[in-house]
Amino acid sequence: MGNEPTPDPGSPRVRFGVEMRRLRETAQLSQSAVAARLGCTQTQISRLEMATRTPSRSDAEKLDQIFGLVDRQHFVSMHRRILARPGGPKWFMSWVEEIEPNALVLRSWDPLLVPGLLQTEAYAREVLSQEPRITPKEVDERVQARIRRQQVLEKEDAPSFLALIDAGVLRRPVGGPAVMREQLDHLLKAVSLPTVSIQVVAPERLPGLLGAFMIAELPNGEPDTIHADSPAEGQISSAPHVVTSIWNRYEAIRLWAYPEHVSLRMIEEVKQEWT
Repeated sequence: MGNEPTPDPGSPRVRFGVEMRRLRETAQLSQSAVAARLGCTQTQISRLEMATRTPSRSDAEKLDQIFGLVDRQHFVSMHRRILARPGGPKWFMSWVEEIEPNALVLRSWDPLLVPGLLQTEAYAREVLSQEPRITPKEVDERVQARIRRQQVLEKEDAPSFLALIDAGVLRRPVGGPAVMREQLDHLLKAVSLPTVSIQVVAPERLPGLLGAFMIAELPNGEPDTIHADSPAEGQISSAPHVVTSIWNRYEAIRLWAYPEHVSLRMIEEVKQEWT
């Protein structure tokens, strides 16, 4: 037992354990009480919370029942993340499966590309196919995963999605004129959804060039969570100092955003240029 490797603090198994402990303590339940309901020992509960034991599907289902999260499938979703599946980087799956579907509000900033939630299939395919050493099969998997991910904006209880996009994105050639015309037309249609808002940001807003990010506001008093892009592996965090830093940057960028009606007119004008 003493020779077990220290779990990766960013791993989905660690997140499962942290959430399990947080909800157990909020409900004022002891490890022994949860163990009795799961049909295991207190030691096994301790190991789940410390991420030295991998939870089973049955564990996840029972935990959702204990904490009244069956409708959200909170622990079941995290269990799927532990098993992982093709269609995207493993570190990103916790955001796609656990954060986005449960968010009340999603705020995004993108200095270089159309945000993934608003990309057309052709645009996404062109972007993803440029990844170094990626195979055609991996491109197909990631494109389909991105399209599936977009369903979060169309569900009945969809989160509000507030997208800030750098003006340069509208003229950055991705896949040629036909792809760009289709993509910009898609942006214009996306705002017909009552939960979607798009604002173009003046290119002079230099602090925004440090990278793309998203902020998720979550229900039930859960802390805001951010996802920040990186060339290697992105960061997902609900640490207060990290979230505050991203919020401050978001507000600084938002001050340079054109009103939505002006932004949509700009998108329409640039669309006409892609001939």
